[in-house]
Amino acid sequence: MQQRSGNTLNSCSAKAEPCAKLLWMKITAPLAFFRSAGIACLFLLAFSLGPAHATQLPLPPEVPAILEKIYSFDLDGAQEAAKHLQKEHPDHPLGYLLESDALWWRFWCAAAEFKYGMSDARRRPKVPADQHYFELATTASSLAAAQIKQQESAEMQFYAGMADAASARLYALRGENRNTARFGVRAREHFLRAKVLDPSLADADFGLGLYNYYVDTLSAMAKIMRFFMGIPGGSKQEGVRLLEQAIADGTLTPSVARFYLAMNLHRYDQRYERALTLISPLAEKYPSNPLFQLARGDLFAKLGRKQHALQCYRAAAALPVRDPECQARIQQLARTSIAALGLQQEPAAS
Repeated sequence: MQQRSGNTLNSCSAKAEPCAKLLWMKITAPLAFFRSAGIACLFLLAFSLGPAHATQLPLPPEVPAILEKIYSFDLDGAQEAAKHLQKEHPDHPLGYLLESDALWWRFWCAAAEFKYGMSDARRRPKVPADQHYFELATTASSLAAAQIKQQESAEMQFYAGMADAASARLYALRGENRNTARFGVRAREHFLRAKVLDPSLADADFGLGLYNYYVDTLSAMAKIMRFFMGIPGGSKQEGVRLLEQAIADGTLTPSVARFYLAMNLHRYDQRYERALTLISPLAEKYPSNPLFQLARGDLFAKLGRKQHALQCYRAAAALPVRDPECQARIQQLARTSIAALGLQQEPAAS
């Protein structure tokens, strides 16, 4: 678990999205949902009390290093390491999920725009590269389903949920509403089943938390549409609680839960100080991740701490990013963010 930090600078009101993009967009979910990804109404068992002893997922020893590469923005290295994990454990869904996650952050970067005072992934066109991502999610889903058929477990229900959530978040980013909802609801059902089998599995709280949060941000008209489409409802307050549970006790999801909760509190609730306390540990632990630096800078800017924001934006712009498209986008985001601060230009050196 990462420790919260204050607002020290060691390294360095969004409008609502359309209905379907709020359903599991960035799930990272991631979900989104992450921020969001797609999005069964037996709501909701014994989730009012946190687990006394959270279950720790059994992970292959290579996984922490792959996660470190992902959050440090070494996405090429993470993808290669995930492929190696697939060879070592061909029947386990995790290697395929980790490779899709490395691809996802690349997609998020390419789709990011600076709007409403924050950098956020907003829309991605359909491109051929998406096919491999969906194949990875499908493979992970099939492997989890095969193991569930042999012997059901909370672990495999969780991985099945993460596979569907991975599909939902890319469909959401591409604006494919029906697919977003279909895969989001399926993911939710797997997460709920995982919690039935093991109420202390905090990683499943990540997916459920994003679902609850995003569904509750929908407009009144969108909620009416959701009802007729048969999409289960949610509670933003419950979503925040579940995401905090994943941050505190999860095995795989604390960092991504921290990122999306910070983004959501910024985007929808304007809780800038709270969001800053969430994003700062990520920016400090992974100073080579330009997305964390930009997100932190946006929050400093909203809080009027413009010099701190400027340092974060400059730090993001100075970071080496291997992917040319992503690097160009980071540079553009940093320039636009700095311009939005409205600071006087520094005098040229004589």
